[in-house]
Amino acid sequence: MNMRMLLLNNNRLWVALLALSILGGTINGQSPWQRLAAEEGTLGLENGFIEAETGSFNLKLVKESQTIAAMEPKGEDGFDFTPADRLEVRKGNRLYHLGDLNLRVRALEEREWTSYSTAAERKAVTPLNASGNSSVIAAADITSTFEEGIPLKVERYWEETGGELVLRFSIENNSDQPLELGSLGIPMIFNNILDGKNLDEAHAVCSFHDPYIGQDAGYIQVARLHGNGQVLLVLPWGETPLEGYNPLLDDRTPRGITFEGFYEWMALTKAHAEEDWSRAEPWNKPGSVKLNPGEVKEFGVRFVLAPTLREIESTLIKHKRPVAVGVPGYVVPMDVEARLMLNYNSRVRSIDIEPGGALTVEKGETTPGGWNSYNVTPHEWGRARMTVTYEDGTRQTVHYKVIKPEEEVVADMGKFLTTESWYENPDDPFDRHLSVISYDYGKMQQVTQDSRAWIAGLSDEGGAGAWLAAMMKQLIQPEPQELEKMLKFVDNTLWGGIQYSEGEKKYGVRKSMFYYDPENMPEGTYSEDINYRTWAAWPPREARSTGRSYNYPHVAAAWWVMYQLSRKHENLVL
Repeated sequence: MNMRMLLLNNNRLWVALLALSILGGTINGQSPWQRLAAEEGTLGLENGFIEAETGSFNLKLVKESQTIAAMEPKGEDGFDFTPADRLEVRKGNRLYHLGDLNLRVRALEEREWTSYSTAAERKAVTPLNASGNSSVIAAADITSTFEEGIPLKVERYWEETGGELVLRFSIENNSDQPLELGSLGIPMIFNNILDGKNLDEAHAVCSFHDPYIGQDAGYIQVARLHGNGQVLLVLPWGETPLEGYNPLLDDRTPRGITFEGFYEWMALTKAHAEEDWSRAEPWNKPGSVKLNPGEVKEFGVRFVLAPTLREIESTLIKHKRPVAVGVPGYVVPMDVEARLMLNYNSRVRSIDIEPGGALTVEKGETTPGGWNSYNVTPHEWGRARMTVTYEDGTRQTVHYKVIKPEEEVVADMGKFLTTESWYENPDDPFDRHLSVISYDYGKMQQVTQDSRAWIAGLSDEGGAGAWLAAMMKQLIQPEPQELEKMLKFVDNTLWGGIQYSEGEKKYGVRKSMFYYDPENMPEGTYSEDINYRTWAAWPPREARSTGRSYNYPHVAAAWWVMYQLSRKHENLVL
């Protein structure tokens, strides 16, 4: 194998991906970012900022909106968890910032929900006088920033309470009738925008965020891209469960392969469950809150820092949050007894399982450090929700997926991949005959063409996954009929197809067997229902390139399996 190709610098890959992402959205010579930057701002940056310092953060708020402009953890040399480097571009309507709020409300006798958002059409907030409260960093009546007609009065507070940074909202029913608050979303805007940066630059300023959608025990962890340094933990304040985690699809920040979007912390989700998610099963029971005229409810989140990734659990415990650790995890085969470790400063009152009978839970031993052990036995295939209720009323949900015994899962996978995904077509114009091809389970059909060439092209992560899984399965559970097909794949499609068998590219691994070349392919080769006008619809030159270093391990693994089967079994591989 050409090891030089295998060891290509990952920076080149990132640069290529970034460039392609930008070019893919170019209109009239302008990228989406350039078009966004050319718009008139409505955030009020020209009117200055409020700067503040807490025990853990250096903060900067936009004075006119009182949304976060910068959130720098102390001791991180100016690193910012928010996309402050894009603030001058992300300054218009429908561009979310930390401090925004989304609501859905209805009168109790009505069926339709009305949506309100502080980001829809920016207006200046009304500052509140908080001079008598030393914990308040900034406070404002933000009612006017919502759409007209909102039947609520909403105030927002940035505070430092007990050494923690708190974002708090006070919501009052300002009408003369009872209201139902059915969705409450707090946008979590952190800098996961890799666009326009090479790998070193992205490592320096970007972070990834992951939620634990665990109701009162829920939290979000925001870790720097390189995995080092302090980790931001977003925790509930008061009665603000992490009931759902919703993508902000109306945010206009350009999305693509280098930025997949922002999300919001959902404390109430009933309206979303009835509308947007009506065909899905939410992770948690959808909740809502009734507000009588003049009644006030408060919601909020706290921001704390864990010293490192390895110290997230200990930091949660320090801040009196319930912690759950599943062993071996939360996808549990029916022939495996799992364990769940819980740590909280309040005793467990009850544990409920939905659907009933899917799991049984038995109390085990208590280990040092306050960890309580539970034996979890799976019974029914599918999703299961465990709700742990503590003596202080705190609810924690733990979500399991129960699967068949591992041996059966592996056998089913091998059978499926070598039957339903097995592709035989001697007339295939892309030479994919005798292969395990990608499969669309939603449509219950093989993927023989796709706007992303690699998906139908037997290479890259999306195209190689199926045949690589079928190959690796033979290593631990060889089945003669399946292996016979995989040998045909190796001899006819892998060698001399995916991997060049001759010429100056010999041993090189191509990016895709499938490509887009309508001028030179027979009429009808490409579906008119697929949009091929994107950068991902690779022409032959791109598809035949051997420049993707991470494609080589796929092929190396296939040959390694063949070697191991030949060495350890007689007459199995001929």
